[in-house]
Amino acid sequence: MIEIKKSPTADTRTCDWNKVDKKTLENSSISHIKDVQKGMEFFKKMLHDAGQSHDFDKLSEIDWFLKDFQTGFKETGWWDNHRKVNRHHILQEDGVRDDVNLVDVLELIVDCVMAGMARAGDVYPLEIKPELLMKAFENTVKLIKQNVKVVE
Repeated sequence: MIEIKKSPTADTRTCDWNKVDKKTLENSSISHIKDVQKGMEFFKKMLHDAGQSHDFDKLSEIDWFLKDFQTGFKETGWWDNHRKVNRHHILQEDGVRDDVNLVDVLELIVDCVMAGMARAGDVYPLEIKPELLMKAFENTVKLIKQNVKVVE
């Protein structure tokens, strides 16, 4: 949980701006900056965790992966499961979770760029539906809100 301090005096929409002095505005701004840093640390940890667990089933299910791989993926049992157990395969409909978020989007981008550059020296064109990006955006807002606790 990200704990932030109540700070209504740094925004003209939440205070009587005529009554806010320089020191109060400065302190409120410092508090806000620290709160944003805490929020960014939250996402930094999520990105780190996504990187740590990326494609874990390529190793934990290596025999199944190899079996399907050696058919040129004419057999798709492993691949079908792979999309279900990894959050970032959002270019295929059955890989999109209801709670898809921008961390999933970033992992997809990094995955595709790293794979493309390492394997072929280039990245195939990536296309994502605008409504999927909007859903990821909205879910990311919900995610951060659910993880913030405002304290006095």
